Amino acid sequence: MKQTRRSFLKRTGLGLVALAYGRCASLAGTSDTARGRKPNVVIFLTDDQGTLDANCYGSKDLYTPAMDNLAQTGVRFTQAYAHYVCCPTRAMLLTGRYPQRSAVNSWTQGDANRPGKGRNMFRDEITIAEVLKGAGYKTGMFGKWHLGAHLDHGPTEQGFDEYFGNRGGFIHNYNHYFLHGKGFHDLYEGKKEVFAKGQYFPDMITKRAVEFVDRNKAVPFFLYVAFNIPHYPEQPDEKFDERYKDMKMPRQAYAKMISTTDDRMGMIMARLEKHGLRDNTIVVFMSDNGHSVEDYPISVDNHNSGLPKGTNYGANGGGGNTGKWRGHKAQFFEGGIRVPAIVSYPAKLPKGEVRDQAVTAMDWLPTVAELCGVDLPTAKLDGYSLMPIIKSPSSPSPYKVMHWQWQWFWAVREGDWKLIGRDEKPSHLGNLSDVEPERKNYLNEKPDIAKRLLSLHNTWLKEVEREYYEKHPNTTRMY
Repeated sequence: MKQTRRSFLKRTGLGLVALAYGRCASLAGTSDTARGRKPNVVIFLTDDQGTLDANCYGSKDLYTPAMDNLAQTGVRFTQAYAHYVCCPTRAMLLTGRYPQRSAVNSWTQGDANRPGKGRNMFRDEITIAEVLKGAGYKTGMFGKWHLGAHLDHGPTEQGFDEYFGNRGGFIHNYNHYFLHGKGFHDLYEGKKEVFAKGQYFPDMITKRAVEFVDRNKAVPFFLYVAFNIPHYPEQPDEKFDERYKDMKMPRQAYAKMISTTDDRMGMIMARLEKHGLRDNTIVVFMSDNGHSVEDYPISVDNHNSGLPKGTNYGANGGGGNTGKWRGHKAQFFEGGIRVPAIVSYPAKLPKGEVRDQAVTAMDWLPTVAELCGVDLPTAKLDGYSLMPIIKSPSSPSPYKVMHWQWQWFWAVREGDWKLIGRDEKPSHLGNLSDVEPERKNYLNEKPDIAKRLLSLHNTWLKEVEREYYEKHPNTTRMY
């Protein structure tokens, strides 16, 4: 019988275990940081950071010392997959499952104050925060949630002891308003709306993350820092103006945002080092999708943020680097879904190594659980522990077939072939081994391959839909 969220929480004694462990660890002090206690876990999820957009991925025009250090002290993945846009990757990472199983197959509710209830990730999903909290970890999340803003849902309902950030998709970094449409304010301490106009949001979440480390340095902790950057609006730290002054737009604006993101990651990493926690901390870094090419002006008078009509807050047409890979955010070509990803755990994992096998955001939950020696929920996981790949560069990818879907758009990959379509109709069959991958459409030339891949997609879709409707018969369609 599949384990429900309620039975998982009951079995693990969530809260009681954490309290007991916390008392014992506080007596032990910080001297046992790397001796006998479970490793800490830190996950950095960046927002709209493209396929090759870090110095260690070959973008030598970028200044990313924190990301580069993670690569030097860990394992860097060259074929790591997220999703089409923000929401589904976050569901994948937190649950280890395809986002369709948790209702995240379309935009989730962004405004917690909207009348009624929109789409939110199902609360019966068991997150990595709940898994670790059940094993005695203190858990904190700071940054962008984007899995449904309704106050009956959200981070504090899904295993996080602390939460500070924006519940929806993105915000202006100084006035903290979501800017699409008429706009709405989106800054929360747990379930309480807070107002801090003029304060730079990346600094606010970095400060909270550092304070979380300070308070919990004597106990195992899970820290999830979901940066809202380099996602637009592009409002970088001005200290990077001089470094990039000769770079052409739009790369210049984007590069400043990448370095601002890296800089705040470095501040949190420095605090781990200060407390002697680095060796015994698993650090995961990944982006949620490819770089953005979106451009948006405020299109209404009397916008709720106070910004005038015509104000541009988009990504200036996009400045990301995908190398030979085609595409960007909101596309299923490689540039839209292939992202930077690194895991670093100096005490136990290889250092300075690269893995080329295909992996996904769903793999972090089972990987972290194995490294921490904690139980997994028995609900079906779609991700895999990456330990065999991490230990051996010759270990094969666990994925023979890979699937993505967002609303009515979808993609399926088998080997080097990837089929992209909408509803029941394929639109593009590309090959990743071509000199210019996915540039040529083989749909008419290779009908048998397209037919097989379409069949694989339909079989997968029926399976995830069946679980969705069996668990939630009264819900609306997946999209």
